[in-house]
Amino acid sequence: MHKNTNALVKAIRLATLAVIAAPASVLAGGFSLNEQSASQMGVANAGAAANPENATTVLFNPAGMSQLSGTNISFGAAVLDIDAEAKSGAKAVNQLGGDVEGSRGGDIADPAVLPNFYLTHEINDSIDVGFGIHAPYGLAADYENDFVGRYFADKTELTAIAFTPSIAINNGKGLSMGLGLNIMYAEGRLTKYQDYSGIYGRWQAGYSQLEAGLPVPPTAVGVPDPSSIDGFDQGYADIEGDDVAINFRIGFLYELSDRTQIGLTAQTPTRFDLEGDAEVSKIPDTAVVTIPGVGEQVFPTGEQTNQSEKVKVPLEIPESISVGIRHQLADSITLLAGATYARWSRFEELDINSREGATGDISSATGRTGDTPITHITEKWKNTWQFNVGGIWQASPAWAFKAGYAFDESPVDQYVTARIPSEDRHWLTLGTQWKDVQSGWTVDVAVGTLIFADDAKVDEFQYLHDAPSTVDPNSGASNYQAEYELSAWSAAFEVSKAF
Repeated sequence: MHKNTNALVKAIRLATLAVIAAPASVLAGGFSLNEQSASQMGVANAGAAANPENATTVLFNPAGMSQLSGTNISFGAAVLDIDAEAKSGAKAVNQLGGDVEGSRGGDIADPAVLPNFYLTHEINDSIDVGFGIHAPYGLAADYENDFVGRYFADKTELTAIAFTPSIAINNGKGLSMGLGLNIMYAEGRLTKYQDYSGIYGRWQAGYSQLEAGLPVPPTAVGVPDPSSIDGFDQGYADIEGDDVAINFRIGFLYELSDRTQIGLTAQTPTRFDLEGDAEVSKIPDTAVVTIPGVGEQVFPTGEQTNQSEKVKVPLEIPESISVGIRHQLADSITLLAGATYARWSRFEELDINSREGATGDISSATGRTGDTPITHITEKWKNTWQFNVGGIWQASPAWAFKAGYAFDESPVDQYVTARIPSEDRHWLTLGTQWKDVQSGWTVDVAVGTLIFADDAKVDEFQYLHDAPSTVDPNSGASNYQAEYELSAWSAAFEVSKAF
């Protein structure tokens, strides 16, 4: 990690490590997270832009603060339990085309907890302000050490937390406008095992050819005998980085009638540049050897080194736009609907770029030149839609019951990877709300389950950075194929108070 000298950045990092455990990226489009509020989760976030029930409107539509009186707080947490595991038949080959031995990697996602906190305050009849702390993005995948696809992925982690000051104004005639500033801290980690089979395999083949053609043993001209080397087949790469980024959310809320209102929110794009360090182990040392009758050739020396280098990982966060509608069908029945469009096509690649140029230790050891990334993964995500519908039945002044459904389109298209196996999903939720009218305390509880449209199918290669659809010839025959079984459930609670 790079050193953060800014006190605010340090505080953000400590808060993140204290309260956030990122789940696998299967709960919303891309690596966005749906579980931000139990009150909204009960209706699958349907109509969230038009349904300011409590202080969580700071996140969903800051304009909704204008419909809250006095001071309001909401706080809670969601528990996420995700099952993501490669099915039997998962297989991989190394650079030489040989089968990689290993397991399916196990369940790659552990249960996680996502807390949140929101506050709003009415300044006067026209102006409201608010603040929120929540986790907008996150993903995690951790395979077993003997995972058959370990040359493509081991650990993948993204942890993000946002601090969101907001303001809303209204014209007193049914129209409100709001603006929120998302100050986001993110840290990420990418690890995988390094496939050196091509280097050592070519060494073995070259040594055998020299042995058959030279009048003296190859060792006599400085080429070490590979048969004396044991276990020099793989290394390990570990990349970590962090950054702070800012984007904005603007919102509008309009009351069409006493029973119907519509909301619209839009979020600007931004980009994290996660700066940190890359460490790679067991990189083969090489030397130029002059072979009689052949000329200069590059051979491993039989030694290995561990190298590190300062790196940067760009991560695109897309712009999005959401629309919601709330209609009170009867005194006890409220209907909700919404849609969100996100421009995930901004996420075209996941690259590890050097901050030291070609002179960095890893770059020098691996022969990287120019602006070529140390590691490149082709992503080429697509833009997505999410559609939500839900309803609330106010059974009594104290009790309300909720239900919701959402269709969430996956942005992962042609290039499904072991790091982010993903598919379209259906989200079903149920919720209940208890309110003490006299004290203003409200408690929401919600549960949800994800049903995936199909198994995620991975057929992963290593591609060229300059030609993202072309397999990198230096990777040889390297390939990983698998189908993933995906399922998830979540539960959330929320406590709200109006003062």
